[in-house]
Amino acid sequence: MKQPQLTTPSDVALAEPLRRTLPNGATIHTLRAAEFEVVRVSFVFRAGSAQQRKAFVATSTANLLSEGTRDLTAQQIAEQLDFYGSYFDVNVDRDYVYISFCSLSKYFRRTLAVAEQILLHPLFPEEEVASYREKRKQRLRIERMKVETEAREAFARALFGAEHPYGVSSDEEAYDALTRDDLLGFYERHYTARNCFVVCSGAADEAVVDAVAAVAGQLPAGTDRTFDAFPPAVTTPRVTVRHPGAVQSSIRVGRLLFGRNHPDYVGMQVVAMLLGGYFGSRLMQNLREEHGFTYGVVAAMVNLEHGGYLAVATQVARDATQQALAEIYREIERLRTEPVPEEELSLVRNMMTGEMMRVLDGPFGIADVTIENILCRQPNAAVGDNLHRIRAVTPADVQRLAVKYLSHDALVTAVAGETEN
Repeated sequence: MKQPQLTTPSDVALAEPLRRTLPNGATIHTLRAAEFEVVRVSFVFRAGSAQQRKAFVATSTANLLSEGTRDLTAQQIAEQLDFYGSYFDVNVDRDYVYISFCSLSKYFRRTLAVAEQILLHPLFPEEEVASYREKRKQRLRIERMKVETEAREAFARALFGAEHPYGVSSDEEAYDALTRDDLLGFYERHYTARNCFVVCSGAADEAVVDAVAAVAGQLPAGTDRTFDAFPPAVTTPRVTVRHPGAVQSSIRVGRLLFGRNHPDYVGMQVVAMLLGGYFGSRLMQNLREEHGFTYGVVAAMVNLEHGGYLAVATQVARDATQQALAEIYREIERLRTEPVPEEELSLVRNMMTGEMMRVLDGPFGIADVTIENILCRQPNAAVGDNLHRIRAVTPADVQRLAVKYLSHDALVTAVAGETEN
């Protein structure tokens, strides 16, 4: 039976959000989808871990915002959000904090009242800080018993350097030195209007945006800070973390590259997809199907505010560590020396296009893409441009990029759990 031909759209036109700048400097970006009966409001603060001067203060501040405010206890906050079926989420990465509230339209005002308390009036109660310190310290101690965590942290250190904001990893005992005053100080410095933008999506009519503006407009303006120059990376080609008794080794292979605004970023996304971005990728076929070294392997481009990198990640049986590394290097070298068959590349291009369409299927996915575009200082029209660039990638482009960026000497390798020399 002949398989149906996979068809994907040849273009995508993503609307630009309506932008409003408040007197205090905060900006609100609105993506209106009146047919939905839900509203999501995402507050984005440049308050990630790269901004902290004391270990764990960025994540602790973000995670403790809802643990007691001027007018509500932590339990009351949880009960009110649960009663209205509202969704509250906090994510922290190296550069930014993302705080989102989602509710049915009819409960939006009540949800926003809780959001106002969380964003504007957190207390960081001493007892909650103490409890959080102990829980997180114990959780981190357990996480670091896993070779996967050890490899991930070792890879970051190898890429950037142990003292670099993107490479630093602190001992769990550093939680003991974290105080309520540290959190208050970080909150006051970073949770300001000039350090924030807001994205409203779903049934976000003018009344909704006005209500959000009334909350965001209360953020202190903050100062126009001149950020310290980001330090250069100090890269180490090979790092091994010994883990006696481990039955598996966790492997990371990659290299420092560039962020989303670089002209080769999209092409390198295609390279990463070919290498290990889907179930039938080259590394999956090699390491899992052919050799049985692993259950899974992934490769991806990672975008950061100050750069980006390519990473391959997998876990293999301890005794297969060196063989698996050799096969990873071999598959990377194949991309440099052999043109990719057009049929394989066509499949990858279509899969990337389909994934883009899946993400954009709904107002909240469009909002997430809009947030990423704002962070990269790109319009939403960049999505359509990237689609065309993906479709234009040829086998010669793949080989050119692999030759340019993926020489063996440029690769960084981190292994945790290996016991061989």
